[in-house]
Amino acid sequence: MKASAFVYPWDVCGDPKAPERIAALGVEQVTLAAAYHSTRALTPRHPRHRIVTAEHAAVLYPPDDRWRGRELRPYPAGDWAPGDAYGEAADALAAAGLDVHTWVVLAHNSRLGAEHRDTSVVNAYGDRYPWAPCVAQPATRAYLVELAAEAAVRPGAGGTELESLGWYGLTHLHAHDKTGGVPLGEAAQYLMALCFCPVCRAGYGEQGLDADALASDVRAALEPVWQGAPADGDGWSAVEKLLGATAAAATRAWRDGVARTLQETAVAAVRAAAPTGFQVLLHADPVTYHVGANPGVDPAHILSVADGVVVPCADGPGLLTPFAAQRRPDAVIAANFPVVAAMGGAPDALAAGLDRAREHGATEARLYHAGLASDADLAAVGRALAGR
Repeated sequence: MKASAFVYPWDVCGDPKAPERIAALGVEQVTLAAAYHSTRALTPRHPRHRIVTAEHAAVLYPPDDRWRGRELRPYPAGDWAPGDAYGEAADALAAAGLDVHTWVVLAHNSRLGAEHRDTSVVNAYGDRYPWAPCVAQPATRAYLVELAAEAAVRPGAGGTELESLGWYGLTHLHAHDKTGGVPLGEAAQYLMALCFCPVCRAGYGEQGLDADALASDVRAALEPVWQGAPADGDGWSAVEKLLGATAAAATRAWRDGVARTLQETAVAAVRAAAPTGFQVLLHADPVTYHVGANPGVDPAHILSVADGVVVPCADGPGLLTPFAAQRRPDAVIAANFPVVAAMGGAPDALAAGLDRAREHGATEARLYHAGLASDADLAAVGRALAGR
């Protein structure tokens, strides 16, 4: 089973030992960040630093002239990834014999929401989510499609993995996040993810809903949650119980259509800019109403659009099965395993996880994250991959 490790440019730039260390894990590929959200990252082996603070979402290469005169455009990185940090790291990794694919984060950008307030998801209470661009808005969609094409197709890259190409919701892991005081079940998370910006309000109208009435119904449905009522369970039936089957279906029809057409357009734009044989994968969840870095998709649809998917397997291989059921012979189904023990990963259990993922239809593996992991974590990864 082919394996790829996620890597940041700052894990490699300035550390001449990094490429060979990563190659020695037994991976054939690296998925190297080309456009990424704000983060604070540990670099436990770097000779010059231990903490990298990426202050805002940025492209990690010099953006080209296509953005001239456009209001929405990517932000260059600061001193955490100066110049063409992506290109420098990619060249070093390729010299170590690794196939380099780009890692592109799209609809997750707090600075965009802070500087262009109207681009954000707005919930039923009128609260904006600045980290979550509304993917229904035409200008935002155009920006995301152009960013996907530019950031994905970097010199020498053999493919790309597009993260957060769909709806983002409340869950964010924001700095000093204080949103966990009231547990939200799957249904409440969906209601809190519904957007009520002007474009989405019009979209609900196209589905036969009155947006004001819908927002009122969402608030009423959530009131017991804020009062401490237990969650109504998971699954779409729980959403229908809170919102009503007709209204729930209408919101899902609007949101599913928005996400599907964005994914189709972005993948087409990447392919138009890429050389022949360039691989396009999406980070994805097989339940269309799920939101976040792995946005919900219809497995049959997305495997007809992209070359495959990267599927979270931190909680087991179950999410692989719907994709495997729709897989065409040449499609990639990559099982994504966290391998940083201190961040909830289980590198010592990776070998067993790979076996289970293969049984559930995985064709490849992704390992999060070679730069963040401790030496002990990396040693466990190496042992697991050596036993494939």
